[in-house]
Amino acid sequence: MVGCDPDTHPVVRPGKHVLRRYVACIGAAWGLMAASAPAQPPKPTEYQVKAAYLYNFGKFVAWPDKAKSLDSGDAFHVCILGDDPFGNSLDTTVSDETVDGKKVVVKRIPRVQDASSCRIVFISRSEKVRVKTIMPALDAGIALTVSDIPGFTDVGGMIEFVIEENRVRFIVNLDAAQHAGLSLSSELLKVALGVKSKGGH
Repeated sequence: MVGCDPDTHPVVRPGKHVLRRYVACIGAAWGLMAASAPAQPPKPTEYQVKAAYLYNFGKFVAWPDKAKSLDSGDAFHVCILGDDPFGNSLDTTVSDETVDGKKVVVKRIPRVQDASSCRIVFISRSEKVRVKTIMPALDAGIALTVSDIPGFTDVGGMIEFVIEENRVRFIVNLDAAQHAGLSLSSELLKVALGVKSKGGH
């Protein structure tokens, strides 16, 4: 994907400006016209793009030391809370991948209490009516919280997926991430559609 080859797997490797190039590639793929030549591969679905983002977020976040004591063995858990909108897209995206030297494992969790070992938690839209009670329950954990629930960053979520001009983008609540002890790379913040911070970042 770094080379913008639409036939490659929608996963990128860490490196300077790689996320910016990744976003440009995703934008190009997202904008493909349905009437393209038969040889043109199909454009990625919305949740294939979001799955690739979820994995790549892990490359641009530094977790606090307490994460080590809460980790579950050698796995880097990317968790889905609520109904799973990804199908097999997320599993395919993280297959045989690692973050922080740990194998990335997708974990579906029915309750917020099951998120203690999760490094990234995607909160499904099925949890919209409960999101205001879910966020305080996650507040003491180590998870980067992500969702496409509208207004997610307004209720303490860290990263909110939005659609702008038919492209998947994201908004960052930097204060929420810092409150949890997570450090977000400047490269990640540069490609965000917006960054919410009382500190003026």
